[in-house]
Amino acid sequence: MRCSKVFLIIAFFITLVHVSFAQVQVHVGATTAYSATFVLDKGLSEDPRYNSTMTYNTSPIGLNVGIDFTNKFGLSLESILSNQGQIYEIINAAEQIAGERKIDLKYLNLPLLLRFMSGGNGGARANFNIGPQLSFLTEATETIQFEAGDYEIPNDPDFVIPEGGIDNNDGTYTIPGQETPTEIYSKALNDFKTTEFQIAAAFGLDIDLAKHLYLTTQIRANYSLTDMKNGDAWETIADGRPQDIFSQRANLVVGVQLGLHYMFGTTRSFKYKK
Repeated sequence: MRCSKVFLIIAFFITLVHVSFAQVQVHVGATTAYSATFVLDKGLSEDPRYNSTMTYNTSPIGLNVGIDFTNKFGLSLESILSNQGQIYEIINAAEQIAGERKIDLKYLNLPLLLRFMSGGNGGARANFNIGPQLSFLTEATETIQFEAGDYEIPNDPDFVIPEGGIDNNDGTYTIPGQETPTEIYSKALNDFKTTEFQIAAAFGLDIDLAKHLYLTTQIRANYSLTDMKNGDAWETIADGRPQDIFSQRANLVVGVQLGLHYMFGTTRSFKYKK
């Protein structure tokens, strides 16, 4: 409900601005996206037991309201349901895949973007978008499953051999298998931040389809500027690790988005069409 109220308030503000400027144009639309999603985890990337994999997810539906102040500059607000996360392969001491660690995340993303568009009155024009994004976590689980066997001990002074494991005194340890996925972190247990501040950017084409309709095709990316896992920021600073607030674990999404939009008024190429 809180996210919906924020979206409605900003949408109302954009509408008021539209009333105040005679030359502006308001547009609304719906979007969908397919993306490569990454969880950039400092600890996992330095741990020899884990190997990141390419993971793909969808943002099945998004809503967009925007205003073009001129034919080269505008502002847009979006509300996007986004599936995110990543799968890490678990590697045993023989360097074989022995399981997986799966991070599954769902967000409601609210990017507020500055839109820069190419001029001219043609049927297609380039655009570049950039701005802040608030991401509200709606669901989150992190599970692990692996085969019994020997695993390399990571170079981490805080590492403790898991319960049931045996130190082989050769840089490896032996542990029984975990055959079914076991939840190790979740939103329900308050292991993840419920709100993240991100930066979002996109570039692509606006293509006029009809007098009031146009299509958008974009390559988009967003990156979280703060650690997505819960923790005490002040304690991290007090421990002499202020950089860890920004570097421990972050979301990165890079993908393709398509959108269909309705222009209140006339699309540019049809407006000047003879």
